Amino acid sequence: MNTADLGLPVDVPSTALFTDQYELTMLRAALAAGTAERRSVFEVFTRRLPEGRRYGVVAGTGRVLDAVENFRFDADVLGFLRENAIVDEPTLEWLASYRFSGDIWGYPEGEVYFPGSPIVRVEGSFAQCVLLETVILSILNHDSAIAAAASRMTSAAGGRPLIEMGARRTHELAAVAAARAAYIGGFTTTSDLAAGFRYGIPTVGTSAHAFTLLHDRERDAFQAQVNSLGRGTTLLVDTYDVAEAVRMAVDVAGPELGAVRIDSGDLLLVAHRVRQQLDELGATDTRIIVTSDLDEYAIASLAAAPVDAYGVGTQLVTGSGHPTCSMVYKLVARAESADPKAPLAPVAKKSTGGKTSIGGRKWAARRLDERGVAEAEVIGTGAVPVGLTERQLLVELVKGGQVLSREPLDVVRDRHAASRANLPLSATQLSRGEPVIPTEYI
Repeated sequence: MNTADLGLPVDVPSTALFTDQYELTMLRAALAAGTAERRSVFEVFTRRLPEGRRYGVVAGTGRVLDAVENFRFDADVLGFLRENAIVDEPTLEWLASYRFSGDIWGYPEGEVYFPGSPIVRVEGSFAQCVLLETVILSILNHDSAIAAAASRMTSAAGGRPLIEMGARRTHELAAVAAARAAYIGGFTTTSDLAAGFRYGIPTVGTSAHAFTLLHDRERDAFQAQVNSLGRGTTLLVDTYDVAEAVRMAVDVAGPELGAVRIDSGDLLLVAHRVRQQLDELGATDTRIIVTSDLDEYAIASLAAAPVDAYGVGTQLVTGSGHPTCSMVYKLVARAESADPKAPLAPVAKKSTGGKTSIGGRKWAARRLDERGVAEAEVIGTGAVPVGLTERQLLVELVKGGQVLSREPLDVVRDRHAASRANLPLSATQLSRGEPVIPTEYI
């Protein structure tokens, strides 16, 4: 059984209501005006990266494909729209048979992106494409923000494993998506069982302070956990006195104790003291796991500490200060009539205030230097230069309304690691700076 196909319950009948009302009112007006069937091209991009970020990470593409497939206006949804007079009867009739039958191209999930990158391109009739704006943006903005934070954290960890543990800090369904995005960004496990069930992400978990406080003595709690989970378990040692708890943990579990977890205090200092104590007690293979409101900066500050793994929650699921990528979904080209053979004309927003866009159906390629390191994100609307044809980034995801393929998360995760490795070394610096490579338009 492929658990990724099982899905999880949501509070609405389909993804069709994961939308803003103006998408339906635009549809209503376009149907009445006779422009709804004009062939159109919409693109998802961001005008800038979050302040201080050097690159973005594409995440959520697989969930977008699921959402598009499940974008259906069933009887209950149509009834809601009718009862609230959101659209008229002709529009309701059109929506009743809605099935996206266009094409979607996009950056492969896990790939990095930069300002202006056409991360997703949606092609079809205006009516079909305009309805997908909100659901596509909500997924990509959330998941890409989490994946970018995860990528920075895994880079700062320098190869040490990271555990995603943010489910209690966000919406219950967002937590599942966050765990998925974190795994793409390089996290190795999650504490969230729904994410393990839905996406096959390895899950971990042992005990909290409540378990220690439940027992009359800390030793009793440790003994109960070891009896149940074995000597390889992880014991939480900072409920009372850390040094005494470490001594007791090794006494109970022996040198085979799997790990101890530290969740408070000066983690750098405490980790060094605990490592020394464990070694003196003969538990030289016992690992040290640290938690406690970690972000990429705190992880980097522990690079010299004898820490074996990190658990990250709040800062991860909130994008480490940047919970959105500010991606937008803009019409960049449309036909002048509903004739399927009518040529596409570029269109673009020209208003002031930094919200301009560039018209035309775009391609994107990443130019490499002589060492194979990325040096520019090249974006154009005409013919692709010969030297860039093999470096094009967009791949076809949906053709004629049919999803072409779905990738295992491990493939996506490996792609991100490879993509990040092809960036200049400064990409992993945590200091504030501009995007690590420039965006060039030709």
